[in-house]
Amino acid sequence: MYNKSQIQDFQKITIDFLKNPHKIEIETLKTVLKFHEYQYYVASEPTISDFEYDQLYQQLIALESANESLITADSPSQRVGNSLNNSFETVAHLVPMLSLENSYNAEDLTDFDRKAKEGAQLEILEYCVEPKFDGASISLLYENDLLVRACTRGDGIAGEDITNNIKQIRSIPLSIPLLAQGIQQMEIRGEVIMTKKSFADFNAQLKEKQIAPLANPRNAAAGSLRMKDPKEVGDRNLDAFIYHISYFLAAPGKSVTKLLATHSGSLELLWNLGFRSPQKEKKLITGIDKVIAFCSTFEAERDNLPYEIDGLVIKINDFALQEKLGMTSHHPRWAIAYKFKARQATTILENVEFQVGRTGAVTPVAKLKVVAIGGVMVSSISMHNQEYIKEKDLRLGDTVIIERAGDVIPQIVQSIASLRKGTEKIISFPTHCPVCNTLLEKEEAEAVWRCNSPLCTAQIIEKIIHFVSKDAMDIKSFGEANIRKFYELGILKTIPDLYTLELEKINGLEGFGKKSIDNLKAAIEVSKAQPLYRFIYALGIRFVGETTAKTIASQVHHILDLQNYSEEQLQAFEDVGVKVAKSIFNFFQDAKNIQLIQSLEALGLNMIQTNTKAVDGNLTGLNFLFTGTLLQLKRSDAESMVEAAGGHILSGVSSKLNYLVVGDDAGSKLEKAKKIATIKIITEADFIELVKN
Repeated sequence: MYNKSQIQDFQKITIDFLKNPHKIEIETLKTVLKFHEYQYYVASEPTISDFEYDQLYQQLIALESANESLITADSPSQRVGNSLNNSFETVAHLVPMLSLENSYNAEDLTDFDRKAKEGAQLEILEYCVEPKFDGASISLLYENDLLVRACTRGDGIAGEDITNNIKQIRSIPLSIPLLAQGIQQMEIRGEVIMTKKSFADFNAQLKEKQIAPLANPRNAAAGSLRMKDPKEVGDRNLDAFIYHISYFLAAPGKSVTKLLATHSGSLELLWNLGFRSPQKEKKLITGIDKVIAFCSTFEAERDNLPYEIDGLVIKINDFALQEKLGMTSHHPRWAIAYKFKARQATTILENVEFQVGRTGAVTPVAKLKVVAIGGVMVSSISMHNQEYIKEKDLRLGDTVIIERAGDVIPQIVQSIASLRKGTEKIISFPTHCPVCNTLLEKEEAEAVWRCNSPLCTAQIIEKIIHFVSKDAMDIKSFGEANIRKFYELGILKTIPDLYTLELEKINGLEGFGKKSIDNLKAAIEVSKAQPLYRFIYALGIRFVGETTAKTIASQVHHILDLQNYSEEQLQAFEDVGVKVAKSIFNFFQDAKNIQLIQSLEALGLNMIQTNTKAVDGNLTGLNFLFTGTLLQLKRSDAESMVEAAGGHILSGVSSKLNYLVVGDDAGSKLEKAKKIATIKIITEADFIELVKN
C-alpha cells in the first residue's frame, strides 16, 4: 500500500514526533498511527518498536482527552470499546453469505471444471486460487470511507452485529479511501484468524493464570467475536484476511476502478485500500490440471504457514463469467473449496458408553485414549449405531485410526486388526435402555435402537436441554450443566417446571448469586413471548427442524389447530413429506403432548401465530408467494426477507396476492396466477432487487 518514499517520509515524521512530542498535530498523528498499524498488522514489516508505538498512541489519547471534539470515528483510539456489550443485535447482510461446495480429490475438481466450462461455453478457464483460512467468517460494511458495521455470518441471510469487537483487530482499517476508487458503499467478506504464534502466546498466558488452554486457533478466533468486553478481544491479538467484495455501490458521477473486473483484481484493490487480502498468497492458474498440481504441492506446505488453513479456494477469475454461471440456493457455481486430507492419528478404543438422546435414540460413544489431532485433544467419538460398529469391526482394546473429517468432526476410520493381541472384546449392543432398563425397539426402516419409555430420565433431561436451547426458546443461563444439576437436586423435573421454578432454592448454589438469578428470571419471562415457530421447534417433534417449524407455524392460528389436521393435509404444507407429516400427526394425537402444551399455555407461553411487532419496510402491506426452485436463495430465507421488510407470505394463489416469485420448474401456482391480472409475476433476480430498493 505504501511505496518506499512514503515509508521513509512516515519514518522521518515518526522520529520527529518521538523527539519533539510538543510539535505533534493530531490529524498527522492519526495518519502516522494508521501507517504503523498497517506496517505491523498487514504488511508484517514494523518500522518502530511496540514501546515507540505506545508512546505515540498515548499522546493521541492525551490530545483527544483534552479536546473531545477532536475524536473522529476512524481514530485509532476508537478501536477500544468504552462499554460492555450485553447483547448482539441481528442485522441483515446486503447480499447473502453462501457456503462453498467442497471437494476432496482431483476427480471432484475435474467435475467442477467440466460443469463450469459447459456453463461458460469455454474450452479452458482461468482460476484464482487462494488459501481457505481456518477461522471465523465476517462481513464488513463501509460507507463513505468509514467502517459502519461488522457482523458474523449467522445463517447467511443475517448475522450478529459485532462492530465494537471487530474494531479491536488492527489489520481491519476503520477508514479506507473508498470514494477515491469511485465507490460509495462496499460490503466485503473475510475471515478472522489467530496466528499460530498468537495462539501459543495466549495459551501460555492462560497457563500462567491456571486457566484451561484453548483448543485451537479457530475456536479461539470464533469465540472472541462474541465476547462482551471488546478489550478482551483486543488482548487476543486477532488478525483478519479479507478476500471477497460481495457488493459495491458506485459513487454519484464516478467511474469504478477496472480492478473490479476480476477476482484477482479485487484482491489487489482490497490490498491497496489497506486490507490484509490474500494478494500475496493468491495464484492465477489457467486449466484445472495445473490447479490440481498446485493443490497437491500447497497441501504439503500447509504446516509451514504462520496460520491454520484447511484447504484452498478455487474461483473463476473473471467476474463476468461468475455472473453468467450464477449460484444455487446453497453455493456459487463459480467457486469450490478443495479440502485438505483430514488429519489422522492412531489411538486405543478403551471403552464404549451408550447415551440416550431426547428422541430415545441410543448412541454408542467410543471412549478413546486421549490423542491430539490438528491441535484438538480427542477422547470421545460417536459411533452412530450398531451397524456402524459391525461394519468397521470395532472391538474394545482395538488400535484405531481416527481423523477429523473436514478438520472438524472426529470419526473412526478403521480398526487395525493386524495389531490385535487376542485380548480385545466384542462390543455388545444393549437390549435394554442403559438408563431406565426399558426394552429397546428398532423400526424396520431404521438403524437406530430406541427407548420409547416416556419416563426415561435421560430423555426428559435432553428434552429440557433442547427446549431452552438458543434456537428454541433461548432461555439464557439455563446451560446443559445447570439443567442436569437442577434435575439431580429435584428442582426441575419437567418442561413446565422451568416456569414455576422456585428460584429461592437455587439461591446460593455455585454460580447463582442475586444477579444471576435476576438474569435467569428475566430470560424465563422473555421466553414466554417467543414466536410460535420457536415453540414448535422446542417441542422436539421428530424430523421437525427450524425451517419445518416455521412452515407449520405459518399455516395455523393456534398450535392446537394441528390436532385437526390429517396426515394428507400436513403433506400439503411446503417441504413436509410423508415421514414428517406422520411424525407431526402422531405427536398431536398423543394426549400427553396436548396436556404439556395446555400446561405451558396456562403458564403464559405464546401459542398463537402472530406478528406482535409491526414491521415497517419497503414491502409493507404486500403479499408474496414463491413457486419453483430458487437458485440464489433458500425458500425459507427468501420468505424471511419478505417478512423482515414488512411483507407477508401467503399459502396459496388468490386475489390477495401481489407478487408471485417464480423459480425453476414452477408448477400449478404459476398457471393459476396468470389468470389473475392483479398479480405481478417476477423472477428471483427481480425479487432481490425489489427487496434492496
